[in-house]
Amino acid sequence: MLTNTPPSAPTNSAADSQLAVAEALMSLLRDTTTEPRPDIQLEALTLAVSADLPVLLWGEPGIGKTAALTQLAASLDLPLTTVIASVHEPSDFSGLPIVGDDPAEQGVPMAPPDWAVRLVRAGKGLLFLDELSTAPPAVQAALLRLVLERRIGALQLPPGVRIVAAANPRSSAADGWELSPPLANRFVHLQWTHDHEVVVRGLAGTWPRATLPRLDPEKLPEAVDFARRAVCGLLSARPTLVHRLPTTETRRGGPWPSPRSWDMTLNLIAFATAAGSSREVLSLLVRGTVGDGPGLELLASLDRMDLPDPEDLLADPANAVLPERGDLRQAALDGVVAAVRTRPDRARWDAAWALLVRALETGAPDLVVVPATTLASLRQEDWDVPAAIEHLAGVVSLSQRADRAADRVARVGAKAGR
Repeated sequence: MLTNTPPSAPTNSAADSQLAVAEALMSLLRDTTTEPRPDIQLEALTLAVSADLPVLLWGEPGIGKTAALTQLAASLDLPLTTVIASVHEPSDFSGLPIVGDDPAEQGVPMAPPDWAVRLVRAGKGLLFLDELSTAPPAVQAALLRLVLERRIGALQLPPGVRIVAAANPRSSAADGWELSPPLANRFVHLQWTHDHEVVVRGLAGTWPRATLPRLDPEKLPEAVDFARRAVCGLLSARPTLVHRLPTTETRRGGPWPSPRSWDMTLNLIAFATAAGSSREVLSLLVRGTVGDGPGLELLASLDRMDLPDPEDLLADPANAVLPERGDLRQAALDGVVAAVRTRPDRARWDAAWALLVRALETGAPDLVVVPATTLASLRQEDWDVPAAIEHLAGVVSLSQRADRAADRVARVGAKAGR
C-alpha cells in the first residue's frame, strides 16, 4: 500500500550551504565604493568635524543620516561608537557612583560606561549620539557636560574623539521631545536632505567620499583675522544679536545666537576661509550655528568685507577689478559714488565716470544706471562734462525709456482694472 510521506528535512550540511550562498549574496550587496563628488552638506559636516565642534544632523527617518556617519567614520579611519540616548538613564552619562574602600577620605568616584572607556583606550573615535530628539529632558540634561566638556563621570574623552548626533523632527520622532535650549545651543545644526542623484548612484554601488578639508597653512593667520573682524564687526554694530533666546519652544531647540554659538561661528569661518570653502557651505554652517536671521546678516557683512576699497578704485579706474556677482558689483559702484559725495572734487568725479565705463565694459549694463544718475547729480557748475559720459548715455537713455514704458503699461492696467 502506498502512503504519503512528508519530504525529508534538509540535512544540516545542505542548510549550511544555502546560508553560505545567502551570505555571499549579502556580501556582494554590501560591496560598495566611494568617489570624490561635490556635496555641500557633506563638506559642511566634515568641516565642522575638523573644527572639533559637535554637529547635530536633522532629517526625516530613513534619509541616510546613520549611513552618512558610518561612511564618514570609515573614511576618516575613526572607530564608530553609536549610543542611542533614549535607551539610557541619566546616570549612564553622568557616571555611576562606585563606593571605594574609604569614601570619607577618597570620596565616591563616578564610573563611566564601557563605551566611554573603549573610546579613551582607542585615543580617537567618532561618538554618534543617535535619536537625540527621543531623549527625555533628564537624559538631555545629563548630556550637557558630555557634549560641551567631553566628560563622562570622572573620565575625560581624548581630543581625538569627535561628537556627531542625529535627530528627527519632533513630529516624526518616536515619542519625540524638543531639545532643551542649553543642549541645542551646544551644537552646529545641519539640515540633512537627500539628493536623488546621490541616492541612485549610491544604490548602484558608488557613494560620495567624505574627506577632511585641506587647510592652507599659509592662510591660517589671515583666516583667523578675517573671522574675528567679521564676527566682532557685526556684533559691534548689532549688539542685540550677541544673545537672543527664541520665544518659541521649537525654535529654542534649534540654532540661536549666544556668546557660545558666536564663538563656534568664528571658528567655522576661520576653518572655511583656510579651506577655501564655498559660500554655500559657509551659509549652511553659519545659519546652523546662530540661526537664519543672524546668520544671513553675518553673510551680508562678509560680502561687504570682500568689497574693494572705493578709494583704491578711484585711484586707478582703468585697471580696477570689480566683483563678478551682480549684487556685489552694484554695492561697490554705490560705494564709489558715496565716496565722491563725501569728498567731492573734479578729479574724483572724473575718475568715478571712468570707473562706470569700466563696469559697463566688463559687466551687465543695467548695473551702472543708478550710480550714473546719482553721479550726474553731483556735478558742480564749473565741472566740464567728461567724455566718458558719452559711453554711458545710451544705457541711461535706454533705461529711462524702459522705465517710462513700464509706467505706461502700469497705468493702462490700472485703468483696465477700473
